[in-house]
Amino acid sequence: MERVHLDNCMTTKPDPLVIEAMMPFLTEKYFLPSNFVSTGSNSKKCIQECKQIVAKSLNADESEIHLTSGGTSANNIGIKGYIMANAHKGNHIICSQIDYPDILTNAAFFEENGFDVTYLGADWDGYIDLEKLKSSLRKETILVMTTLANHVLGTIQSIKKIKEIINCHPSKTGVEMTGSSNSNIALFVDAGHAYGRMPIDVKELDVDILSFSAHKINGPQGAGALFVKKGTKIAQTKHGIVRIDNLDTGGISLAALAGMAKAIELQFNDLQGHIDYMRSLQNRLLQGIEEKLGKVLVNGAWGENRICHNLNISIENVEGEGMMMMLDMFGINVATGSACSSQGLQPNYIMMATGRNFVQSHGSMKFTLSRLTTQAEIDYTIVKFVEVVGKLRKITSI
Repeated sequence: MERVHLDNCMTTKPDPLVIEAMMPFLTEKYFLPSNFVSTGSNSKKCIQECKQIVAKSLNADESEIHLTSGGTSANNIGIKGYIMANAHKGNHIICSQIDYPDILTNAAFFEENGFDVTYLGADWDGYIDLEKLKSSLRKETILVMTTLANHVLGTIQSIKKIKEIINCHPSKTGVEMTGSSNSNIALFVDAGHAYGRMPIDVKELDVDILSFSAHKINGPQGAGALFVKKGTKIAQTKHGIVRIDNLDTGGISLAALAGMAKAIELQFNDLQGHIDYMRSLQNRLLQGIEEKLGKVLVNGAWGENRICHNLNISIENVEGEGMMMMLDMFGINVATGSACSSQGLQPNYIMMATGRNFVQSHGSMKFTLSRLTTQAEIDYTIVKFVEVVGKLRKITSI
C-alpha cells in the first residue's frame, strides 16, 4: 500500500483535478492581471471567478471576499487589520487558551504592545467558557477571536451563541443591546479546520471576519481567503502594489488560486456527502481500534459537535511520539496533538488546558482524514496501530 496520509490537519494531498486546473497557469497563463491586453484580462477573469466560488461557498457577497497567499496571511490581515483600524474604540481583546496558534501569537503581539488580552478557559470537551466570555466583555473590548473547529480536539464552537453574547453586551452608552449588532466588538473566526468539513453560512452565523486555507481541503499550498463583512473596517497591514487583492498586496500565485477554486468546487459539489463519508471513516477507525484494544479515551466532543475528519484518542501508558514514529515506519502519517505547535516532548497546550494530565497528553494520537482517504487505508491503519501499541506496551512493561 502507498503511504497513508492521516495528518490532514497539517496539510492535504492535492486532488489530481486540482493539479490539472493549476497547470495552465504555470505554463501558458502565468500573466499577472492588467488592463487593455488579453493576457491580463484573462488573469482578471480567473481572480473574479475564484472570488465568486469562495463567496458562494460561504453564502457571502463577492465584495466581502479577499484572496490571500494562505491561511496565516488571512489571519494576520484580518486580526491586525481590524485592531489597527479600530484601536481608537478600545484596547481589549478576547480569545481562548485553546485557540489556533495564529490567534494566540497575534494576541501575544498586541499584548506586548499595550493591549489588554483576556484568555478564556475551556472545559474537558474543548468548549470555551461562555459565561467567562460574557463577564469579560467591557466597553474597551473591540475584538473576540475564536477557532471554529479546534485543530487538536475537533470540537466545534457555538459561533451563534458567541455572537449572541457579543450582540447583547451593553454599548458604550450603557444601553442594553437586544440582539442587534454591536459595532464596537467584532467576531473573528479561524475556520481553517472547519471549512469544507461542515456547512458555513456567514450570514446565518453573523461573523465579521473569517479565514480559511486551500491546502486543508485537497487544494494547493499558498492560497487562502478572508471574509470581511460589509461595514467592517480593516486597515492596511501589507503595503505594496496591488496585483490580486488590495489587502494582500503583491503577487499571489494565479496557479494556486485556480487550484483553490477547483478544490472548493470539488469539496462543495456534494458537501454533505463528503461530510457523511469522512464521518463514516472516523467511526470506522474508532470502532476498529476499540474492538482490538478496548475502550480508549476520546479527546474532544463526539458526534455532530465534532468536526467530521478528526479523531484524537489517548492510549494509556504509551507515548504518542513512539506511536507516531513506529507508524511512520509502516508508511502511515499521523500526529500527536497540535500539528503546528508540538515541540520536543512538551505536553500539548490544548490537551493540558482542557484537563488532561501529562500521561494522557503524551499518549494522545490524532488521526485526521480527507475526502480522498479510503476505507482500505483506515483498515490498514487499524491493524498497524494495534500492532504498534502492543509492541510499545511490551517494551514499557519490561
